[in-house]
Amino acid sequence: MILVVLGTQDKQFPRLLEAVDEAISEGFIKEKVVVQAGQTVYQSSNMEIFDFLSAPEFDKLMDDANLIITHGGAGTILSAIKKGKKVIAAPRLSKYMEHHNDHQKQIISEFSKEGYILPLYDFSKLGKLISKSNNFHPKKFESNTKNMDKLIEKYILDDNHISWFNSCFDVFSYFFFGFCITIINFLIFYILRIIGSSIFISNTIAWILTVLFTFLSNKFFIFNSTNSSRNNTFKEVSLFFICRIISYFFDIGFLYLFVYYFHISDLISKIISNIIVIIVNYIFSKVFIFKGEKNDYEK
Repeated sequence: MILVVLGTQDKQFPRLLEAVDEAISEGFIKEKVVVQAGQTVYQSSNMEIFDFLSAPEFDKLMDDANLIITHGGAGTILSAIKKGKKVIAAPRLSKYMEHHNDHQKQIISEFSKEGYILPLYDFSKLGKLISKSNNFHPKKFESNTKNMDKLIEKYILDDNHISWFNSCFDVFSYFFFGFCITIINFLIFYILRIIGSSIFISNTIAWILTVLFTFLSNKFFIFNSTNSSRNNTFKEVSLFFICRIISYFFDIGFLYLFVYYFHISDLISKIISNIIVIIVNYIFSKVFIFKGEKNDYEK
């Protein structure tokens, strides 16, 4: 059995699963393949895919595996080499939005130089590397190996995303884009009110013209959803527009309340309702659409 491990990062890593799928199709892999996919949504009839596993389930699968194919997470690599397993490790890269930086390349390089693992940089060569692994005898793990403390330190600081900046980056990014989008929305609303459109027509047109920009900014710049599955992409888009339609009714409802019940001017009411909608949209986007990170193997 081959175990494929993608870890628990909030970034997706479909490139590795696509390479495994191709290796199966080309006949390089004939064994059963089990995948711990984390946040990566991927569909394949060639593999048994789980999102998150309990620690005992994960440990048993690692014990049973003849080969482990993993991302460059130091925790997974350390667990595997301590068990004397053959490991092929592939780094997540920031240019594909698979991680915040490229530190996994360094982790994999250090482990491979010491003879513990086989590094995978060219995903098209996974099949040949699997064949090579048949004659690969990993070095026995020694806890005092050179650079091991450095690798573990990087795992704690980077791979688990506990730095203040990494933890808060999504929130700051969202509200920065939210502020820009709100300005655009408000200007469109203001212009339409000047030319005589009603409050509700002005608000609806402003919503239609800004919602596409909102989706693109959330998709590519904030929550970095990189999944290649068409089914999941359709699901994301559907959820996005459902959530935005719901928040549109929040916007209309608060606007109506502030203007007709509290007799606040329509422009000030629009600003207040937009602030509320930004918060509602953040919750929808983070929780239901571009889901965030789990901190354990269990969902």
